[in-house]
Amino acid sequence: MITPRYLLPFDSRRAIHRFTDVLIIGGGLAGLRAANAVEPNLSVLVVTKDHLRESNSNYAQGGIAGVLDPEDCFDHHIRDTLVAGANLCDRDVVERVIREGPLRIEELIRWGTQFDTTAGELALGREGGHSHERIVHAMGDATGREVMRAVIDRSREASNIDIWENAFTVDLLTLEGRCRGAVIVGHNAPPTMVWAKETILCTGGVGQVFRESTNPAVATGDGTSIAYRAGVELRDMEFIQFHPTVLYIAGSSRSLITEAVRGEGAHLLDSHGDRFMPNYDDRAELAPRDIVSQSIVSQMAETSHPCVYLSLAHLDPKLVLSRFPGIAETCKQFGLDVTTDRIPVRPGAHYMIGGVSVDSQGRTSLPGLWAAGESTSSGLHGANRLASNSLLEGLVYGAHAGEAASRAAAEGPHKMIAYRIQQTAREQTQSFDIADVRVSLKSLMGRLVGVQRDAEGLAQANEQIRSLSAYVMSHQFDSVEGWELQNLLLTASAMTSAALARRESRGVHFRSDYPEVDNENWRCHQTQQIDVDGGYPRKGELITRPTSDHVAPK
Repeated sequence: MITPRYLLPFDSRRAIHRFTDVLIIGGGLAGLRAANAVEPNLSVLVVTKDHLRESNSNYAQGGIAGVLDPEDCFDHHIRDTLVAGANLCDRDVVERVIREGPLRIEELIRWGTQFDTTAGELALGREGGHSHERIVHAMGDATGREVMRAVIDRSREASNIDIWENAFTVDLLTLEGRCRGAVIVGHNAPPTMVWAKETILCTGGVGQVFRESTNPAVATGDGTSIAYRAGVELRDMEFIQFHPTVLYIAGSSRSLITEAVRGEGAHLLDSHGDRFMPNYDDRAELAPRDIVSQSIVSQMAETSHPCVYLSLAHLDPKLVLSRFPGIAETCKQFGLDVTTDRIPVRPGAHYMIGGVSVDSQGRTSLPGLWAAGESTSSGLHGANRLASNSLLEGLVYGAHAGEAASRAAAEGPHKMIAYRIQQTAREQTQSFDIADVRVSLKSLMGRLVGVQRDAEGLAQANEQIRSLSAYVMSHQFDSVEGWELQNLLLTASAMTSAALARRESRGVHFRSDYPEVDNENWRCHQTQQIDVDGGYPRKGELITRPTSDHVAPK
C-alpha cells in the first residue's frame, strides 16, 4: 500500500499552536494511568477522540487478573499466561507484569475503585485459561466502568492534567528523526499543532476493522496507523483475538458476553441443543479464547447455523442476576431471560494483540514517542491474550510509560519550539461514499481475515484492500469519518499482509491451510515499518525476527 506521510494539508507558519510537556493520545485506562504518573510540576495534555468514558477500557466486563489469593502464586499466573501465549510471549515481560499486578490493583482501591467483595474480602472469579480464581471485578460485569470512574475522577482532580475531549489526532508531528507532538482537530475547530517534549500513544484497539466486534465505534486503529505513517515499527499485526461469545441478534449492537459467564459454569450449545465444547477440548468452555472461537466457527459450519448458544439455565438464577446484571439487562431488551433462555452468540473481534513495538518502559522505535495498552505489542500476550490480562497491562505499562516520559521531559530542553513543518495540498480525486467503502472493508475482513484464514482468502483480501486504497489513501479528507477510513484501510492492510506471511497456526492466528504450529520456522515476530526518509510514495516492509534475536527498540 502507498502511504502518505500526513493525511491533511497544513503549514506550521499559519497554524494554531499549543505546548505541553507531555502529550497523551488516548483517554482509556493506559492513557490516564500514564497521565497520573507524570510529575506534578510538568504539564500534561490528554487528548481523546470522544468522551473519556468511550473506550475499550470502559466496556471491559470480565475484570483484572492478579495474584491476590494466598492459595494462588505468581508462578501459576505466569505459567497460564505463557501457555495461552502459544510460545511467543516475552517471559521477562510476563514475570514483570504479573508480579506487579497486585500492587496496581491495590493502587486502584486506594484511588476509590469499588471492587466486589465477599465477607469483606475481594471476590475473585475465574476465566478461561486460568488455573485459579484470581479475577477481581466490580458491579458484577461492569469492571471497566467502575475502574474508569475512579481513574477519571483522580485525573480531573490533578492540577497539571488538562483533558481535551472530542478531539481527533490526525497525525504525529516528526522532525529530524524525533516525535515533536501531533496534529489534532477539535470539534468544529481548525487543526491545532500540539508541540510536546514527549508523547505517549494510548489509543486502544482496532475492532472496527471487522463487522462483528465488541469494540466501541472509536476503535478504528488510529494509533497503529498514525505511528506507522510516522515510521514507527509495528509488530505481530496478524494476531487479533476474537471473543468467542458476542451477542448475535439482528438489529442489535454486538454486545460482549463476558468470559466470566463461562467461568461461572455456562454451557455452549449448538442449534440442536447439544453441548459441543467437550468434543473439541478437555477444558470445554474454560479453554482459551482462541480454541473456543475456532470450535464455535467449526460447529456453526457443521450445523449450517449462523450462531451457537450460551445456556445458564442450569445455574442458580439469583447468582446469575447478581453476577451479571448488565448482561441480563441487555438481553432483556431483546426479550431474553438469561436465567432460562438460550443466548445467541458468535465470535467477534475483541482485542488487538499486535501493535506498536515497545520496550519494558513503553519506548517505541521513534525517539520522543512512548506507547502503552492495546495499541502496543509489549510481549506480554504472545500470540493469544489470557483473559483479564489486558487491563493489567494497561495499568503496568501506563505507569511505566508515564514515569519514563516524565523523566525524559524533565531532563530535556526547557524551551519549546514550534518547528516549521508543512504538508502541501494535493489534487483531489473524485468524491465517493465513505460509509459504503467502510462497510465493504469490514465485511471483507470478516469473511477472509477472521477466526479461520487461508492463503487464497488472505491474498484476495490483500488485493481488494489495495484496490480500495488506490483511491482512498490519496484523498485528503476534512472529516473524522474520512481519516478513520484511511486508518482502517492501513490497519487492515498491515494485518492481512502479516497473516498471509505467517504460514502456520499459532494462538489466535489459525491458518486452515497450515493448521500446525511450526516452531522451527515461525517462533518469531513479524515487524513492519516505513522508511520515513524515502519520500512519497512510501511502502512498508515486512520482516520476520526470531524471538531469541528480538531486541526492544532503543
